[in-house]
Amino acid sequence: MDAISTSTLFITLAILVLISGYFSGSETGLMSLNRYRLRHLEKQSHKGAKRVSKLLERPDRLIGLILIGNNLVNIAASAVATIIGMRLFGDVGIAIATFVLTFVILIFSEVTPKTLAALHPEKVAFPSSVILNILLKILFPVVIAVNWITNGLLKLFGISADKIEQHSLSKEELKTVVNESGALLPERHQNMLVSILDLEQVKVEDIMIPRNEIAGIDINDDFKIILKLLSHAQHTRVLLYRDQIDDVVGFIHSRDALRLLTKEQFTKASLLRAVREIYYVPEGTSLNTQLFKFQQSKERIGLVVDEYGDIQGLVTLDDILEEVVGDFTTTMTRTPSEEIHPQKDGTYIVDGSANIRDLNKEMDWSFPIDGPKTLSGLIVEYLEEIPEANVSIRLSGYPIEIIEVKENTVKRARILPELKG
Repeated sequence: MDAISTSTLFITLAILVLISGYFSGSETGLMSLNRYRLRHLEKQSHKGAKRVSKLLERPDRLIGLILIGNNLVNIAASAVATIIGMRLFGDVGIAIATFVLTFVILIFSEVTPKTLAALHPEKVAFPSSVILNILLKILFPVVIAVNWITNGLLKLFGISADKIEQHSLSKEELKTVVNESGALLPERHQNMLVSILDLEQVKVEDIMIPRNEIAGIDINDDFKIILKLLSHAQHTRVLLYRDQIDDVVGFIHSRDALRLLTKEQFTKASLLRAVREIYYVPEGTSLNTQLFKFQQSKERIGLVVDEYGDIQGLVTLDDILEEVVGDFTTTMTRTPSEEIHPQKDGTYIVDGSANIRDLNKEMDWSFPIDGPKTLSGLIVEYLEEIPEANVSIRLSGYPIEIIEVKENTVKRARILPELKG
């Protein structure tokens, strides 16, 4: 070493510090890559992405290679710095060299390259993968030996390096990705994607028209009444039943009724012959399953039945699509906005028939949705009895005043959301 000039040692030290920075930046860049974007680039035959993916198949070997190189360079830099320090300051130069080298490595070999790599992982990882692949081939025996020892130590703790964890996004993580997409996706599209992810959790009874709100026609009524009801029907398909809704006949399409009228063949008998077979939907069916079944059976409407076959409500294809894209302008059902009445004092008067899920979605409230589907049902379940008017309760943290009770149901209630807590 005495034959090597001090200036040469300084140049050597600078090169070693830069190489150390390369290894540190490469490690951070490779580990900071977005794995899903990496897969996308790999499918597009991006050469850099392919090289990096191959390296990341065995992260233990990659980390071993980087740390071997980094430690060799840092130890060599420490030795060179010590020689320089002793030449310039004598024995005290060892302490000075240690302090100065620590500061230099921290700034130029750790913080700066790692920060740069974290901010621009692809620009660092893709080019550096070329050099790392070459080094891996050269130092392969050393890397394998180091990995064999470290993997043996890991096995003592029940950890196997062969079982690389495959990271896949959960439903909630996917929602976070969608919600944080920012300007990449319009807010409306974000809401649609999140709604699609929720279709598995939402059941048909959550969105169905309740049994008591189903618009139908009693086929045993006077013929003139039937004709009047059909002419004023708000839907293209009308349910026909005998005396009560449990004895259903089928659905009549307004187009079929109009055809009978134009041919002057409109009678009860012809009407019954034109009815379409009823499609039944089991209670508890998820929306994504029912959407597939509607598509498979070419149906658009069905009656929801419980385990005993009793009719609970009615669900349509439009109802499911509205869960994804929002309410259609042609919908005849009441929207949450029509059931929620803001007051000047900051409270809200809500109809008891309002759907709990719709209230939570529109008002950003957090009433439980795993029980009754309506506000009235939720209040009755909580009290375990039919309440009287002017009774106040606190339900899920929300102060609620019952304003009107009629026909054993809560018709209206006042909610004070600002006092939740």
